[in-house]
Amino acid sequence: MIRRDRLFHDMTLDFHQPTEPRPGSKVFLHFRCGKGEADRVILVSESEGEVKEKAMRKHQTEDQFDYYQASGLAPKSGADVFYYFRIEKGDEVVYYDQRGATDDIPTSMRFRVIPGFSTPYWAKGAVMYQIFVDRFRNGDPDNDVLTDEYHYVNGNSVQAKSWRDMPDPNGADIRTFYGGDLKGVIDKLGYLKELGIEVIYFNPLFVSPSSHKYDVQDYDHIDPHFGKIISDRGNLLKDSEDNRRATRYIDRVTNKVNLEASDALFAELVEKAHSLGIKVILDGVFNHCGSFNKWMDREHIYEGAEDYESGAYVSEDSPYRGYFNFNGGSWPDNDNYEGWWEYHTLPKLNYEGSKLLEDYIIRIGQKWVSAPYYADGWRLDVAADLGHSPEYNHRFWKRFRKAVKEANPNALILAEHYGSARSWLSGGEWDSVMNYDAFMEPVTYFLTGMEKHSDEKEEELLGNVDAFWNRMYEAGVDNFVLSSRLVAMNELSNHDHSRFLTRTNGLVGRSSTLGAAAASENISMAVMRQAVIIQMTWPGAPTVYYGDEAGVCGFTDPDNRRTYPWGLEDRDLIDFHKKMIRIHKISTELRTGSLVRLEGGPGVLAYGRFNRTSATIVVINATEYETISEISVEVLGIPEEAKVLRVMESTKNGYKTEPLNYYIRNGKLVRAYGANSAVVMQYNKITAINEESFWSTNFFRV
Repeated sequence: MIRRDRLFHDMTLDFHQPTEPRPGSKVFLHFRCGKGEADRVILVSESEGEVKEKAMRKHQTEDQFDYYQASGLAPKSGADVFYYFRIEKGDEVVYYDQRGATDDIPTSMRFRVIPGFSTPYWAKGAVMYQIFVDRFRNGDPDNDVLTDEYHYVNGNSVQAKSWRDMPDPNGADIRTFYGGDLKGVIDKLGYLKELGIEVIYFNPLFVSPSSHKYDVQDYDHIDPHFGKIISDRGNLLKDSEDNRRATRYIDRVTNKVNLEASDALFAELVEKAHSLGIKVILDGVFNHCGSFNKWMDREHIYEGAEDYESGAYVSEDSPYRGYFNFNGGSWPDNDNYEGWWEYHTLPKLNYEGSKLLEDYIIRIGQKWVSAPYYADGWRLDVAADLGHSPEYNHRFWKRFRKAVKEANPNALILAEHYGSARSWLSGGEWDSVMNYDAFMEPVTYFLTGMEKHSDEKEEELLGNVDAFWNRMYEAGVDNFVLSSRLVAMNELSNHDHSRFLTRTNGLVGRSSTLGAAAASENISMAVMRQAVIIQMTWPGAPTVYYGDEAGVCGFTDPDNRRTYPWGLEDRDLIDFHKKMIRIHKISTELRTGSLVRLEGGPGVLAYGRFNRTSATIVVINATEYETISEISVEVLGIPEEAKVLRVMESTKNGYKTEPLNYYIRNGKLVRAYGANSAVVMQYNKITAINEESFWSTNFFRV
């Protein structure tokens, strides 16, 4: 009989060599089954409509497993290859695809190879940290936005009175500034290094009138309010909506001295980050810009300024007129232009109407990953919306990828995207995505039952292990080949959704309806720690939203954009993050190893990450009661009689990291798990062999 729980293959290095084959290169595939439990293993592959079958040869027997091998050439054309396995034992036939063992001939869930597609090695499993700059740390008060400096979205700019002030839920947060800047980040690079961070992902840094800066004013320069102010005429706006009188703001955004100094400060930050082994990713908002943008100039900021052409709003003869889609009407009726989601402050860029615009953004994509800035990649805002047709969208991102990778072959290209990203992740466009569908949402529903904005609650998903795995498989398999999965941004929170710690209280609502204080009521640190353990042990790049590690709460935006609580941090939670990040970083199986579901029982999520030498077992009890689980771990390559080491255990009362041994008997791990607990246990074959040798040697000496 074929034991299905011993069958295994995925596209990690132990089973697929190389993991990122080039067109025409030789590829070795390995398949594992129980020792003596298969008569034949057949590799069935398809590429460009041609189906092939190849009998695999038994390559190796190790412990309780037989390993079969087959080799072949990746198509020189670079065409995708789809494959699965057929395992035969007498009259018994079992198929194996990305779901695991099945009785059905695989179709949609086959393994997929994209010859020539690779993602940067440094990003695989890298620990990232997202910084919303205005709210992280004020390192240079001289560059702060002042109250009444300029007018934007129905009101004047506001300088927050206190770093501790809560964001205004009624619309004013967009023009309220707390003073966070790049100098503040530089000051805290040591903190990030100590935390274990390997990559900083910045929300937008380019010149912009808003606190969030998703309404870019000038892609060529870092905003001086984040950078440096050297020259400043100093007039403030008083009782007027005419920004032409706001000379302090105009001088900051048009004066080359300020702009160049701010660009240089960013280059300094990247250099210092790199010296600490920390990469830097920028946010690219290329679908739309802001109405303040020098190309539109709806606010007449650049009108008459030296070295600036007239904006499309200012002049019918503007060289930027084609950058936007004006919907008819006679000049000067200019307000009738296409806005993203119909916001006039966010004019949508009209790439199809201007080759100059496309060339410019491609140049921007190259500029910031090149000397003297050397950023390490891009996160792309609403990337699937760019352009006015899918055909153009794909053409643009193919050109963007080619240009960016030519400028910096190791640059990472991540996209913000909801739903299927398969067509963009086929090798020629994005490297991966912000992993909402196959991480943030399933984890949130499983541990809290909450929707990621805290807008609704679905009790039936709370603790529902099957629903968790179904969502992970469906979204993950649809989106990712291994190269994309290992660099996917796995976040619990970010600037668009409620803080995960707030979701643990199960409250439906927003700060505008419930009040900011409610975000911190009845939160569960135990559930938060469960989430962090999943984040640090799941395939992908675990990404911490600034302040999550310090206990920051908040409903969806703008409440999720509270300031980092310097001096009031939850030190215990920070310490917990440090320990879990360290476990992630020193365990190769957690960065690039295989993932397999284990059966823990109702309400108990159990899974393993493993390679040929080591394994990590993760068990999450999402129930409100203690439970005893008997979990089979043979699929991880752990011997039937073995010892595993507990490296982390979180309960309602806190967490423990003291090493504690548990014994595997007959291939099963049996132990109790407390309510809302999480346990990480590890096995290392080399350590186990050495320990066995040690005791054997000493026994004979006795």
